[in-house]
Amino acid sequence: MTAVPIQLDRTSPVPLYHQLAEQLTAAITDGRLRPGDPFENEIGMSDRLSLSRPTVRRAISELVNQGLLVRRRGIGTTVANQMVHRRAELTSLYDDLEREGRTPRTEVISLDCEAQDDRAAAVLELPPGTPLVSIVRLRYADDVPLAIMRNWLPPALNDLTPEALTKDGLYAVLRARGIRPTVARQRIGARNATAEERRTLHMSKAEPLVTMTRSAYAADGSPVEYGNHCYRADQYSVDVVVSER
Repeated sequence: MTAVPIQLDRTSPVPLYHQLAEQLTAAITDGRLRPGDPFENEIGMSDRLSLSRPTVRRAISELVNQGLLVRRRGIGTTVANQMVHRRAELTSLYDDLEREGRTPRTEVISLDCEAQDDRAAAVLELPPGTPLVSIVRLRYADDVPLAIMRNWLPPALNDLTPEALTKDGLYAVLRARGIRPTVARQRIGARNATAEERRTLHMSKAEPLVTMTRSAYAADGSPVEYGNHCYRADQYSVDVVVSER
């Protein structure tokens, strides 16, 4: 068990629990605390840092809520398995995984070049009943199943192959064809997993999914793709930077 060095400024207006949570988060993200490491217990940390137990408890709860720590009965608190942090920018999950030093792998579950989906057709600004390219992929991170990705593409891309989609991320495949997504509208949510999704992603019944729908467009405003993805919540989060208007 590693006791992370903590420097607290007791004269700062920043609450002590927040200072503690920020420094513990940094220790996890920079690798000083590794996935699976046992985490210092609440009493020990309170005594070591001369903090009240409610202050330490609140800081630890912040990390649990972010998915950085896991509490298990009979085991205690441990550092969670490595989580993918997707920033609020137009990147592919494949690129995000490579950027974080993880090894992405893709399994193409299905590729249908005659699929019909009126909602996807509307997003792609095509008439109802238009045959679309429908792709369902399972994305792994370091051999851990992370996400089920469902995408719909315009019919002009009906020559895509499973081999191309297995080798690289979808956006890299599109860019190689001269199609460059430059802006997207995304909606992030959460829901319970279906039985099939639980089997595919190796999840328990109690674990939730993070969901994301995305409509991506080229620089001229033409629609490029429509995606509906779901991710294991213990392995995935979205980082957003906000500022005062």
